[in-house]
Amino acid sequence: PRFNIAPTQAVPVVRIDPRQPETGRQLVALRWGLIPAWAKDPAIGNRMINARAETVAAKPAYRAAFRRRRCLVPADGFYEWQTVAGKKQPHFIHIADHRPFALAGLWESWEGPDQARIESFTILTTEPNDVVRTIHNRMPVILDQTDYDLWLDPAVGEADVLTPLLIPYPPDSMSGYPVSPEVNNARHQDPSCVEPIR
Repeated sequence: PRFNIAPTQAVPVVRIDPRQPETGRQLVALRWGLIPAWAKDPAIGNRMINARAETVAAKPAYRAAFRRRRCLVPADGFYEWQTVAGKKQPHFIHIADHRPFALAGLWESWEGPDQARIESFTILTTEPNDVVRTIHNRMPVILDQTDYDLWLDPAVGEADVLTPLLIPYPPDSMSGYPVSPEVNNARHQDPSCVEPIR
């Protein structure tokens, strides 16, 4: 169990093995914060934890990965922060029946001057649904389970086929509640992170 995943950490994602696509899906740990293959400094990934669904197909940092290197980021919830009386109040948002789901992601492989390789990913975001809108102006793209195969297929790269999947999740299937500000510190990593507070 992971209760407080933060950018730059290694996170399990599901993708098609780029070396053996015929073997199907694989679960691998990638660094959260996409580092484009052309980047000179891997620190750029610290600022690329999210990609806007509306522009991802055209942005130079993401478009190659969008065409060929998409992934699923398994989760059972995510945090968003609401400004309340000048302070950031975290909320835990989840599917109403608490089942796991998958966020839409892109992954990339970067090789440094010393041939060290870093594989990294970013999470796509979209307009918020009615559950998230009162908390934040963006939300991660939660893919419908019936779209997993299409999203992962490296043979599909057309924006007009993929972008219709990148929509807000139905709000009547989601719920959320305030949680402790302890989640603002990634060292806090226990079930109390997702417990509701008054």
